[in-house]
Amino acid sequence: MFDWKKPTVQLLGRWQPWHDGHQELFKRALKKTGQVVIQVRDVQGVSAGMGHDDNPFDWDLVCENISAGLSTDGFKRGVEYEIMLVPNVVNITYGRGVGYVIEEETFEESIEEISATQIRQKMREEGELE
Repeated sequence: MFDWKKPTVQLLGRWQPWHDGHQELFKRALKKTGQVVIQVRDVQGVSAGMGHDDNPFDWDLVCENISAGLSTDGFKRGVEYEIMLVPNVVNITYGRGVGYVIEEETFEESIEEISATQIRQKMREEGELE
């Protein structure tokens, strides 16, 4: 059961769409504390800043995609993870260290080269996305 008081890893993103790179990031995050909160930026149809203007998926579909992807590896919402809608966060600012770490994960090339932009382009070419 997801414990809101337990140390938790936060993943913040657009998830447009959820893909295998995100899946691997989740797995790595989960190993750190045993639970993850996936925060979904509310960006459908608007710019997410810094050239990230292609955001066709709404909150409901993003949640479905995340849950469907994670279920392929046996992860369950409310157990290993929760999903939260958050505003269109474009800057994260903090004062001094107060018990958390901000870190960038790096992966092998096969994961690093996965591109949601290319996935959306292919979906459009195949008529799955307008």
